[in-house]
Amino acid sequence: MAGLSVRELGDYIREQRRTAQVSLRQLARLAGVSNPYLSQIERGLRKPSAEILQQIARALRISAETLYVQAGILDERAGGDVVTAIEADQVLGERQKRVLLDIYRSFLAENAENTENTTADTAVNADATDVVGSTPNAATTLTEGTGTCP
Repeated sequence: MAGLSVRELGDYIREQRRTAQVSLRQLARLAGVSNPYLSQIERGLRKPSAEILQQIARALRISAETLYVQAGILDERAGGDVVTAIEADQVLGERQKRVLLDIYRSFLAENAENTENTTADTAVNADATDVVGSTPNAATTLTEGTGTCP
């Protein structure tokens, strides 16, 4: 399980706290931990348990899974951050989450299809270049404007 060091985990939590514009004291109170303990976590002196990470995530309104991945407790899933964020959102209703996930998945499918088409187009263009490149007289005739192949 690839996770960050305890120091990097603490830095990540501090960054998330600052992004949320929450003081250390406020986060400690919201997460139900002591101010000194949270400070030690942020400085990389303590490694929090999964339960404490969940409390911190809930207080920061971020996915607990994200913190678990950062701590090395879980492996990262492909597309997991977006899906996890949508599923963890407390403001959206279940129907809204389902619709957002459907749209997100359709974008992923479309991007995968476009990638496949681009790859296929590149292969076709490469084949066409090979054919033209292998018959110099045809290429010369076409560039001279006769419109016929020898």
